[in-house]
Amino acid sequence: MRRKNLMSKQPLAEVFGFPITNASKDAKRYQMNRLCPYNNKVPNCTKDKAEDPLGVCSLFEGDDDQSPTIVCPVRFRQDWIITVEAAKFIFPPNSKWTSLTEVRISDKYGKSAGNIDIVLVAYDDAGHITDFGSLEVQGVYISGNITKPFKQFMEAPDIQRNMVWTGPNYPRPDYLSSSRKRLAPQMIYKGGILKAWRKKQVVAVHKNFYATLPDLQPVDADKEANADIAWQIYDLKYNPDEGRYKLVLDRVVYTMFEPALEQITRAEAGPVKDFTNKLQEKLTNKLENGYAPDTYTLADLLDR
Repeated sequence: MRRKNLMSKQPLAEVFGFPITNASKDAKRYQMNRLCPYNNKVPNCTKDKAEDPLGVCSLFEGDDDQSPTIVCPVRFRQDWIITVEAAKFIFPPNSKWTSLTEVRISDKYGKSAGNIDIVLVAYDDAGHITDFGSLEVQGVYISGNITKPFKQFMEAPDIQRNMVWTGPNYPRPDYLSSSRKRLAPQMIYKGGILKAWRKKQVVAVHKNFYATLPDLQPVDADKEANADIAWQIYDLKYNPDEGRYKLVLDRVVYTMFEPALEQITRAEAGPVKDFTNKLQEKLTNKLENGYAPDTYTLADLLDR
């Protein structure tokens, strides 16, 4: 559905699980009571602050036809599609499995490497664990101010359903910070331990975020079952009959651990001339302002 047909220009795609143009009884009930429809650990939304949550599930990027970008990791839990799809990669068919959320993982020295978002465990008839794998869910950070448009809507939802937001510091998805500050460290620390244990890993991301990552080298089609990581790429599709977005699996990319980590953490070098010009500009500015550069010969250093 075209963005311009759904609502006026403003950044809020979903608030407490519903587009802000949805004036149904369910939408009003969830927004009034600050509820989360996506299997949060409690009935209410707890994003940022439990007592006063910032209930933005997904964010519009602009006026084009692009789907909203998921900014809350809990949004991925709709109908638990992510766990069902992850289990297909981690376990053999017909395995008996369940999922555990927010499980701490530590290194050999007992130092915490963080919490795994979701651990899938397979178990036998006696309830003993036979295998496990990880499912990390990566939402997208926001740059700019999302709080102001959110509060404007929440102050009077029935009046603001067709609001236009033109305030300064317009909020947008921050893909670069999401990959470098969040995804890469998770892969290095938690992912490195799981790789050492030879456990399969699944990473669930929105397709808009995945599109900003380096091109990950997939394994050959006949070797997908032996891959270390399944990148499950999801999208939000608008259902006009329900007036809501539905989480759908767009595609899966299978990779090995080390090549994927190297591609994500390696910065692409630009022209060295650009950096040299920047250095020259700073040096010229320093000299023109009467500051002589600190220069030393080898003899000077040896005399110290």
